[in-house]
This record gives sequence, structure tokens and C-alpha cells, in this order.
Amino acid sequence: MEGFTPWPAEAAARYRELGYWRGETLGAMLARVARQFPGRTALICGKRHLSYHYLDERADRLAAGFARLGIAPQDRVIVQLPNIAEYFIACFALFRLGAIPVMALPAHRSAEIGFFAETTGATAYVIADRHGGFDYRTLARDVQARSPSLQHVIVVGDAAEFTGLDTLYVEPATLANVDASQVALMQLSGGSTGTPKLIPRTHDDYLYSVIESARICGFDAETVYLAALPVSHNFPLSSPGTLGTLCVGGTIVLARDPAPETAFPLITTHQVTVTALVPALALLWLQAAPQHAPLASLRMLQVGGARLSAEAARKVKPLLGCQLQQVFGMAEGLVNYTRNGDPDDLVIQTQGCPISPDDEVRVVDDNDADVPAGETGHLLTRGPYTIRGYYKAAEHNARAFTADGFYRTGDRVRLTPEGYIVVEGRSKDQINRGGEKIAAEEVENHLLAHPQVRNAALVAMPDDWLGEKSCAFIELAAPSETPALRLALQLKTHLQGRGLAAYKIPDRIEFVDALPLTALGKVSKETLRRQLAQPAHSV
Repeated sequence: MEGFTPWPAEAAARYRELGYWRGETLGAMLARVARQFPGRTALICGKRHLSYHYLDERADRLAAGFARLGIAPQDRVIVQLPNIAEYFIACFALFRLGAIPVMALPAHRSAEIGFFAETTGATAYVIADRHGGFDYRTLARDVQARSPSLQHVIVVGDAAEFTGLDTLYVEPATLANVDASQVALMQLSGGSTGTPKLIPRTHDDYLYSVIESARICGFDAETVYLAALPVSHNFPLSSPGTLGTLCVGGTIVLARDPAPETAFPLITTHQVTVTALVPALALLWLQAAPQHAPLASLRMLQVGGARLSAEAARKVKPLLGCQLQQVFGMAEGLVNYTRNGDPDDLVIQTQGCPISPDDEVRVVDDNDADVPAGETGHLLTRGPYTIRGYYKAAEHNARAFTADGFYRTGDRVRLTPEGYIVVEGRSKDQINRGGEKIAAEEVENHLLAHPQVRNAALVAMPDDWLGEKSCAFIELAAPSETPALRLALQLKTHLQGRGLAAYKIPDRIEFVDALPLTALGKVSKETLRRQLAQPAHSV
């Protein structure tokens, strides 16, 4: 596929020889498990219980309906659905057709969706009618008006003038075989350059990561997984997540939101055994746990997306009554887990070790020289499920990957004597707000479009709940008599009006006479971070 960087032939042959790449597609995986466990419950969505046979059959029928609509193999289809059963039906239908879902998040708005449509040339866009008080049909009208390739908008619920997903279920049809080496889906990188990056994952590499993750984490047919995070996120989708649950015949319980008052009753009612959270939500659950009945069925809580503090990690077992598993990974590939049976110190103090013996990990200094054992440096990696390039991003790939194919993760880490990773921070200009990645440059560019803003700098500030929040330092083009509070609200409204996702809107705004500069004339973000500890006019 144009814009996709494959693994070198020698590496691909090695991964197949070692059995990592099985030649099985994601669609074929579901069919195989459905034959093994036809009557077992695959999905619980509200009052609906979908068996493996039903999920498999609905995916077949929808794949035929997509084909009849004109969606073809290799077509890109933006999928932006909340935690509902139709998410899985639609994705598996696309996998079987050989079309490529682009995994948009419910929080994305016109800036992001428009970029995905333009970059991929997407031919279709799958949405819910409404979710969380937001009407996605309005968003679809805006994006479709600016995206000539976007022929179809497919809606779960009230379709208005668009195509209702329920109208597309037809008799299954014979479809062309899908090659497992082809791109199966596109995940999304938070990015640090202001432009979202699209991550092409093949059936071979993604399914290897899913299956091996399920084995490491002890998932089996008795696993009941609560999908509390948005299911299109790479973490709850594949680490092992919902796909890991499906590949072993387990049951997924879909939560409309991850709040304790929503999730705790679902855990009790459906005897959930495992779930996954980002640190901010884990802290919320820990705070709420003493006021709720014990979660007796829960045997494991996975925490990933950002580093969990050791203090919080120590509280998981006493307060929630289950084992903690730390997860550190990225949608680009490499995933690390602490293991069942690991000593408490490793589970509490580290973010785990890689899935595969063929995950190559280097920790290097600013000149790409390996640092001494135990010292902190930049994490580089390559392996059987780590991409060799972003989609249609040749210029960025030249910076993000070494000449010999190692991915520059942007994380600063150190390795323990056991080979476990300890995450010390980020080297990229990126803010990790409770697992949601915010590219500083992207927000700064939108702020600079406001006529009253001369310069802007977005930096991270520590937060007990989210790990990091964002603070925008604003240098005005001219003195203003508008009160700081009102001006800050105007800037936030400006960002919302430009279609920026809500989590990217600065949590705090500081107005300064001039932004501090380095000796090279660049904005000194280190100085700004220090200034956050000092009193200032802020919103």
C-alpha cells in the first residue's frame, strides 16, 4: 500500500519462521473462535448479550453490506464509535472485507477527523448519531463538505440524511481473501509535532501482539474484561484488551464511561475479572473503593497510558483487592508488562518488560550511543510488531526512525538488572494528560491564529489525578484592557471553534509580557515550567 513502510524482507522471513506471524487475519481469528465457542457470550452491551456465533454472523452480513455500498479492499474507513457492540461488528466487517478502519476516538472533532479524511483519502465514516451530548452527524456534515473522497457517512442510530448501519446487514457474500501481511487498521499517535500520525498495523503484527499479550496476562475463556476506556484506544483494544479477550473466547463488558459509579456495579453484576485504566482513573477508583462493596471477582487491574506513581501502585491491592499489572506501550508497537508472580518491588517500581524475545530495546544518549547499564536515556526499539514508519510521513519518519529501523519512542527510561523498564519522562514536546497525548505545537498553532496572540507556548504541569495537565503561556500582540478571565475564556472558545478536541484545551492560561528565550532564541519551556510554581495571573 502506498505510504506504508514494510519490514525488511529478512526480518519478515525471520518473524514468520519463528511463528510470530501466523498468516491469520483478524477476521479469520474471530471466525475460528466462533466455531470453537459459538454459544459463549462475546459482548455485553447494556442489556444486550451477543454470542460469538451472532457476532461472527453479523460481521459477515455487514461486510457484504459494506461491499454492496461500494467500500472496497484497502479503502480507508474512519470509525468513530463509543463503547457499543456495533464498534466490534463494524471493525470485524471491515477486516473481512480487507478495508482499513482508522481508529478515531470519540473525543476527536473536526480538526482531527478532517486530517484523517484528507491524509488517508477515506471513503466512508462510521459514527453514532449522538454520544455524550454531542451530535456526530453535525461533525460528519462539516468533514464531508471538506473531504471530496468521503462518499459515505454510516450512522448507528438516527441516520438523518446519511446511511443507517442497520440497513446494511445483507446475506453474506463471498469476499476476496485478505492477506495477513496487509495493513489491517490504522491506530493514532499522539504526536509531538502538532500533526497526528497514522500508524499502519498489519494483521500479522497486530495479532501476534494481541495473542502473546493474552498469554502473558493469563487471559482465557473464563476471562471477563471490562472495557472502561474508549475501545478504539490501542491499550484497551490490544494490550490484551478486547481483542485479547475475543481471541481466547472470553467475554467483554462494555462500559459507557469509566466512572466508579458506572463501572463498579458492572464488575459486580457480570463478575468482571480484569480491566484496564489510565493512572488518573485508577486514582479515582482507589478513592471511591472504600465507599463501595468489595469487587470480589476482580483479579487484576492493568494500569498504563502514563506512569503510575509507586505510592498509588502500593494501594491497588489493599483497596481494590486485586493484583496490579503495570503496562507500558505505544500504538506504534512495543508493549511491556509486569508479569504474574513478579516480586512486589518490580510491579510497584517498574513498567514491565517486553512481550517478545525479539523486541530489541536500546537506551541511548543524545548522540545515539548506548548509555551504561542502569542509566537514563532515550528509548529506541524495533521488533516483530513495531512499525517501520508512519503512514505517508516520509519527512517525519526520517527523524522518528534510525537508519537501521529503530523507532525513537520519545520516552526517557532506564533498565533494571532484570531488564524491566522504568519510565522517567518524555523527551518529545508532548503532554500526557491522563493517557491522552497532546502535541504542544498543534495547540500553539491554533492559539497563534487568534488575532490578539503574538506568541504562545504550551507546557506540562504536574497533576495528582491526570499525571500532567496543560498550561498555555500567552504573549499578547498588544496590551489589552479585557480582564484576564474573560480573555482566557475567549481563547478557549477560539480553540473550541477551530474543532480542537476538549482534552487539548489548556487547563490553565498564563498571560506574560514576553516569553523567555534560550540563548538560541527559542522559547525556554524549562523556564516556563519553573514559573508555574510562582504566583501569576492564571485561569
